[in-house]
Amino acid sequence: MYDREESEYFRAKMKAARRICSGDPKPSDLPSNREIRDQIQTFARLHEGERRDENLLQMRIEALRMMRMLRAFRPRLIGSTLTGHVRRGSDIDLHVFSDSVEAVSTALEAEGVAHEVERKRVRKQGVQQLFTHIHARGHFPFELTIYPANKAHHVFKSSVTGKAIERASIAELEQLLAREYPGVPLEQAVLEAENKVDRFQIYEMLLLPLEYVKENPKHHAEGDVLYHSLQVFDLARDERPYDEEFLLAALLHDVGKGIDPPEHTAAALEALEGFITPRTAWLIEHHMEAHALRDRTLGARARRRLEASDDFDELVLLSECDEQGRAISVEAPELDEALDYLRELAATCGE
Repeated sequence: MYDREESEYFRAKMKAARRICSGDPKPSDLPSNREIRDQIQTFARLHEGERRDENLLQMRIEALRMMRMLRAFRPRLIGSTLTGHVRRGSDIDLHVFSDSVEAVSTALEAEGVAHEVERKRVRKQGVQQLFTHIHARGHFPFELTIYPANKAHHVFKSSVTGKAIERASIAELEQLLAREYPGVPLEQAVLEAENKVDRFQIYEMLLLPLEYVKENPKHHAEGDVLYHSLQVFDLARDERPYDEEFLLAALLHDVGKGIDPPEHTAAALEALEGFITPRTAWLIEHHMEAHALRDRTLGARARRRLEASDDFDELVLLSECDEQGRAISVEAPELDEALDYLRELAATCGE
């Protein structure tokens, strides 16, 4: 459950129990949801250290910012961001009350918040219910559960404790932040979060147009630049799954083709300035030279200059992925999947 291979307590318990004993265990033999949650938190504290506390503060500030944005729908913060039981990859859970999902979606669109609506049928205690969620992307992922307006004062029960869910209004969250973080200037922190640019949205903005940029079929039989870029990313992920800087270079190396195709490397570096690290920039800057190196057309002086870099091996690997990522009709991840993977990787590294 910590790695989110399983999200349901009961399913995770049964799966674990079947691994260590024969037959189906009795429910009374299994640990409670609360016990599992406590062990997950112990694991998170052990592996995430101080980064977890900093993430919790930032998540609560982001929650307050979103709640103020949706003030008209009487939002309530619930879940791990409120209770403090966050771990790597946790999202921010809000209850939002409106008879119109479209009204909430429109409010998010007006603020430039990327999101998608999900309707899910769930069977609880023998009764099938339809839940509507809005998944919003930002510095942290949000899950907004939409309830009818007349449910604003309804008492919801926790699947973990069986008791009333802890929840906080805007005013209550402000009080919690003032109480637990007395040294943090709250309004300044919210303003800084609001003005902070989400670099992943910049990446998405630069990558999306590549679907309509067609490659030269002589060198790229696969078709458009976006499909090629996603193939290269997937190959790079197989080789270096935890190297975010390398994976970003693989995904973004051709974004300049949507801006200035003849000078696509320079265009990419200009567009990405301030949103990538010097190492990622170096890999993108020299990826065409790496092709010349593979073709044995690169001069000796240029070769020695590249070989002097600590990232030379990754540059060669990027070139290999770039060359192989030109297949026809092969599976490649969707853009959202690639960006979500990188977001998760960044969160793991403490961004």
